[in-house]
Amino acid sequence: MAVQSWIDILRLSKKTALIHDEKRKIHYLFPDGKEMAEEYDLSTDELIVRKWRNKSTLGAQTQWRIEVGEPLISPVTSLDSDVIKENCSNPIFMQKNTQTSFQWRIRNLPYPKEVYSVAVEPSERCIVIKTSNKKYYKKFSIPDMDRCQLPLDSSALSFTHANSTLIVSYKKPKEILTLEQDLLKELKKIKATGEGDVNCKTQ
Repeated sequence: MAVQSWIDILRLSKKTALIHDEKRKIHYLFPDGKEMAEEYDLSTDELIVRKWRNKSTLGAQTQWRIEVGEPLISPVTSLDSDVIKENCSNPIFMQKNTQTSFQWRIRNLPYPKEVYSVAVEPSERCIVIKTSNKKYYKKFSIPDMDRCQLPLDSSALSFTHANSTLIVSYKKPKEILTLEQDLLKELKKIKATGEGDVNCKTQ
C-alpha cells in the first residue's frame, strides 16, 4: 500500500530533533540525499512548517522549498535599488494545514466569494481555482495525497472568503490522519536537543 511505503520511507530516514522556541523541529535525511525539515507546535502538535531541499547535479545544496507554512521573505532592498521585486499587492499562496484538513490561503484576493470556482480535477490529481472575472487562476496538487497515492474526492473540498483572503480546505482522509498520528508518536520518541535553557526532554 502506498501509504505504508511513505511511512516506511519516513521511518528509514535519518532523523534529528531539536526543541526550541516552543517548537519541535525535525530534520529528515533520506537515502537519496533529499532533506525535509518540519516544525511542530509543542502545545498543539500542529505542523507549522514543512520544507524540502535536494542536492544539485553538482552536489551543491539547493535552496529550501516551502511546502507548508509562510513563504520565505526576500531580503528588503532599498527603494532606489534596481532589483525587480514582486508587487506586494500580488496574491500570496501558502499552505497552512489544520489537524483535520489540508488548507491553503491566498491573500490579496479582494473579489467577493461568488466570483470563485474551486474544484478537484481527479485526472490531473489537482485542485483548480478560477475566478469568473478572469483575474486569478491557480492549479496545485496535494503533496501528502500524492505521496500516499490516495484518490482525490470532490466532497472533501470546501472554501470560504474573508478579509481579501480565499481559504481552501480539503478534509484529510482517515489514512492520512492515521499516518500523521503514528508519525507523531515516533517523532516524540526521538531524543531531542535544546538550545539555551530550553527543556530538552521529549514529551
